[in-house]
Amino acid sequence: MSETDLPDRARLYDGPLDRVPHRLVASWQRSQDYGVSLESIDPVFTGSYDDESLFFQCGREVLTGLHRSLANEPISLMLTDADGLVLNRFSGDSDLLRALDKVHLAPGFAYSEREAGTNGLGLALADRAPTVVRAEEHYSLSLTTYTCAAVPVLDPLTGHLEGAVNLTTWSRSSSDLLLALAQSAAGNTAALMLARSQGRHPRPVPRGEVFRVEVPRLEPGAGTLQDLSGSWSEALRRARQALTDGMVVAAVGEPGSGRSTVLAQAERLTRPRDRILSASPPAPQDVDAWLGLWTPELGKEHTAVVVRDVDALPAWVAERLRDLVLRCAGESGRPLGHSVAFSLTAQRFEDIPAALAGLVDTVVEVSPLRERLDDVMPLARQVARRTRGREVAFTAGAERALTQHRWPGNVEQLLRVVRQAAMRGDVVDVRHLPAEVLSGSTHRLSRIEEFEREEIVRVLSRPGVVMKDAAAELGMSRATIYRKLAQYDIHLERD
Repeated sequence: MSETDLPDRARLYDGPLDRVPHRLVASWQRSQDYGVSLESIDPVFTGSYDDESLFFQCGREVLTGLHRSLANEPISLMLTDADGLVLNRFSGDSDLLRALDKVHLAPGFAYSEREAGTNGLGLALADRAPTVVRAEEHYSLSLTTYTCAAVPVLDPLTGHLEGAVNLTTWSRSSSDLLLALAQSAAGNTAALMLARSQGRHPRPVPRGEVFRVEVPRLEPGAGTLQDLSGSWSEALRRARQALTDGMVVAAVGEPGSGRSTVLAQAERLTRPRDRILSASPPAPQDVDAWLGLWTPELGKEHTAVVVRDVDALPAWVAERLRDLVLRCAGESGRPLGHSVAFSLTAQRFEDIPAALAGLVDTVVEVSPLRERLDDVMPLARQVARRTRGREVAFTAGAERALTQHRWPGNVEQLLRVVRQAAMRGDVVDVRHLPAEVLSGSTHRLSRIEEFEREEIVRVLSRPGVVMKDAAAELGMSRATIYRKLAQYDIHLERD
């Protein structure tokens, strides 16, 4: 980067610029683009936050315990939400607290990059990576008396960014252990959240897998099954038209609803003989390998690229991806959409990193499965047929259970449920379906409650079982079984 291309903050930096990390320079540039003042900051004050969330409760408990052991140290411990809003603050150093109040690093104030420029918690949230920002590295000169270490906290079940743990001290204090303490607190918060989630399994860490989508192996709805609901058909029509017009398309909606599927199907209809490469976000240590795997395919005449879940990409990775896409388009001499078949998915458009959001021409919303229940049985029959290699029948009771379920996991959950059921025979009955489909309970269950619900469903869904026999096998009275059916909102309709 030439000197003329550097952000203004770089010209005020005392040390050698060639040793400044790329992500720090990128953060300075974003701060400048946001219009943050170099002299002072005036963060937005909201004063309101969700103090009943699992993240807040667990984070507060962890920081309270850590504060007890650091009460005499000049360190401020903070919890922030995903937008950089400071939720709470602990410190036994009154001088430090008064100083932090002067720069508004206090509960109720938002300290994201957009509001406060480059700082520890703002950069950690933007890049979704553990971060230390030392005195001279802050964008605003009013923060150069502090050193901050922050670590993002992800929901262990969904992978959603919940917020960050931030530790701030005086710039003259040693910061060697600051990041380690923040990482420990963030890890303990995520672990406590998982424990409080009553035995549910953590979400696997993404490894940035890249795979080629081949026509014979497409999942239902991804190119071979097109006769679906009006909502799906309209999303497909819009995506196909935009791709035909050379636009960059973002498909948004709930995870598992079919966002990448609608893009893959639209690409297949637009370019029947092309390859479709689909890439999910990488783990931080895999970024270079992730980009290297599929980047050479960008701009190839018969290749389309779908980047999934870009809202999980750190800001610096999104910027590198944007630069690669634009460079490829520039080399071709044609407009972006006509030179690079590039589309992406996210839960919400506003969550797409700014670097990539600026490339998007058209946003296509994909409805969750609960809003297009007409798609349930066509998808179920298709995946059952592929699982068994032949036609699979569904009893009326099974169809009712499948079409009445709310499918919080969307199409992905439906495919998993039907695959498991179809493996048990050529006819899918209610007794082949898991308790999660036959229960309308929305509160989190403990492991004991899940086991109890599964056993009740298993016994009562067997053909010919009467309540007296079920009570004897389960070791419960009939009144208890009826109470449990209501408690778990279990519905067992029989043919």
